[in-house]
Amino acid sequence: MRPRHLGPFTVSAIGLGAMPLSMGANARPDRAQALATVHAALDAGVTFIDTADIYAPTWDTMGHNEEIVAEALASYGDVGGVVVGTKGGITRGEGETWGRDGSPEYLRGAVEASLRALRRDVIDLYQWHRPDRWRVYGECIATLKELQEEGQIRAIGISNADVEEIDVALEVLGEGGLASVQNEFSPRFRSSRDELEHCAAHGVAFLPWSPLGGTGTASKEVGALYPVFDEIGEARGVSPQQVVLAWELSLGDHVVPIPGASRPASIEDSARAADLDLTDEEITQIESQFR
Repeated sequence: MRPRHLGPFTVSAIGLGAMPLSMGANARPDRAQALATVHAALDAGVTFIDTADIYAPTWDTMGHNEEIVAEALASYGDVGGVVVGTKGGITRGEGETWGRDGSPEYLRGAVEASLRALRRDVIDLYQWHRPDRWRVYGECIATLKELQEEGQIRAIGISNADVEEIDVALEVLGEGGLASVQNEFSPRFRSSRDELEHCAAHGVAFLPWSPLGGTGTASKEVGALYPVFDEIGEARGVSPQQVVLAWELSLGDHVVPIPGASRPASIEDSARAADLDLTDEEITQIESQFR
């Protein structure tokens, strides 16, 4: 698969969002299907897998998704060059109470837990999952920088960030220090276009989450909801989902969509989008639908 840069790493243009293997709109796959989905992604040339500590069936099974990813990689064989990104900073408590904690104590504990779940000595890409509005943004980024300097994190990313927060992270981490920004972006949710373009200006990878509009019905019906993708897909003999991902890839060489999947067939189809080059006319046709 065509490579793209993500901080210090070279990764596939399409990544795998592993969340649906543990939670989401669709029924959670059994362990065998979950492992097969990750293996299918690797077979298709995917070399970036995104997970998070909170991706779990219940509040008391935090780390579930990270453990699946670790097991899948361990049982696959040669996984040299595969980059795993995880996230922390969102809390889950008894009774499914959700919150955010950007304190040094919490982030350090979260990194240690993710290292255990992923069976790693160092995390490739650690992303602050969501801002803790009770704390100074730059101070939370500084904690991640300390963890990087201590050798527990190779690269630092942020998620669900606005332009101002991206600039704060760039200031704290220095030139080239911010590897990625992971924000929601899809035909349904285009509000992160400013952040996508800001990342391009600063050499930061942009990772669209829910790039097909979300798990479940939204991604399955993206062609019906936005007929332009269905029309181009029919003309090209590909799925509308592939056209969506190809359009997102056309927005910049720094864009690495991470479609979620709970079945091998889903990620196999998504991976093929990396080789789908849209014409200028097709891109104009798509963009005209969103003006």
